[in-house]
Amino acid sequence: MRVLTPLDRWAVVGYNAKWENKMDTDIYKRKAQIIKAMGHPSRLAMLDALREGERYVCELQRIVGTDMSTVSRHLALMKSAGLVADRKQGLQVFYRLRTPCVLEVFACVEGVLQADAAELEAVLQG
Repeated sequence: MRVLTPLDRWAVVGYNAKWENKMDTDIYKRKAQIIKAMGHPSRLAMLDALREGERYVCELQRIVGTDMSTVSRHLALMKSAGLVADRKQGLQVFYRLRTPCVLEVFACVEGVLQADAAELEAVLQG
């Protein structure tokens, strides 16, 4: 029995609503995995640093100020989620954003923080 690929599943959606629900669930699970991979201050700092371009892993370690094994675990998690990609040059490993659009999340979060601050200010003044 052949296993259906995501593309095959899209072809089946029009004929079987059960597949559509499964696909929606799979997509939401994947989105959650990506969002979870950003869910740590050190990972956010590394993603923000990669905004400027490719960085050597030791540079990222200096930015977050933790030991190399912790930085490596964070980077491995972000790589498995598809947020970053790496390139080896001899013994050095360089990381870059796989899709720079991930930084749009920062702007959205900053918008939420600004809205929260405005609401708090209104409460304090009211």
